[in-house]
Amino acid sequence: PLNYFDNFYNAELFLRAHGTYSIKITDPIMFYANAIPKNKTQVDINEINEQYLNEFLTALQSSISQMSADGQRISYVPSKSMELSKYMADVLDDSWKELRGMEIVAVAVASISYTDDSMKLINMRNQGAMLGDPSVREGYVQGSVARGMEEAGKNAAGATTGFMGMGMATNAGGGFLNQASQANNQQIQQQQSQQAQAAQPSADSWTCPKCGTENTGKFCSNCGEAKPAPAPTATAKLEMKCAECGETVDLANGIPKFCPHCGKPFKGVPLDA
Repeated sequence: PLNYFDNFYNAELFLRAHGTYSIKITDPIMFYANAIPKNKTQVDINEINEQYLNEFLTALQSSISQMSADGQRISYVPSKSMELSKYMADVLDDSWKELRGMEIVAVAVASISYTDDSMKLINMRNQGAMLGDPSVREGYVQGSVARGMEEAGKNAAGATTGFMGMGMATNAGGGFLNQASQANNQQIQQQQSQQAQAAQPSADSWTCPKCGTENTGKFCSNCGEAKPAPAPTATAKLEMKCAECGETVDLANGIPKFCPHCGKPFKGVPLDA
């Protein structure tokens, strides 16, 4: 297993890598002089592969440790197989070609997986993160009650006995479940309120008429367009004079059938008439 410190989980986790690599002899004389034991007349690659495999795994650990130092989450490592393969080939070629007259042709990382202990830690952390969500916690509380009712119905001494026992347990622990449920619902409402407030546009925000970008300053952050001047507010009233009595009539609610001042059928004329 290769160790990997993950900043997200704040834990030392471990990976297993599976795959193959192939080599090519580019300088037979150097290879014979530096890679072949002198007391051998015939050598199989498996007889000398242990040293090269150890060097290969050292380079693999170095490259994976660099990903850890760069802050990559451990869950991203399997998706980096191609990058790891290329990095391994480049790093080892420099030393193997110069010292032993051989180079790596290809590296195939078939799979990268977590050890069992690392999986337990990851699952524990993910479960804790899920239970940090009040809606998930409330679902867990309601599910616990439902499972208790289901088991009570299966009670070997009879469903009535089971539900009686469940009632006693509810009286003993019901206060806790009720408080937990209330706390969860309060947090859910707070989250919904915060999300609704975040979704509402700011009073100072405006949409650029040129590119459609939302802004809060005097100029568009995308195209530099100036903030449009606010439209003038209409303050003038819609009024007319009654042709019969000359009194001013407010037409904000529509044209009346009868003058509110003289009671005669309303005939409106302009104020300056």
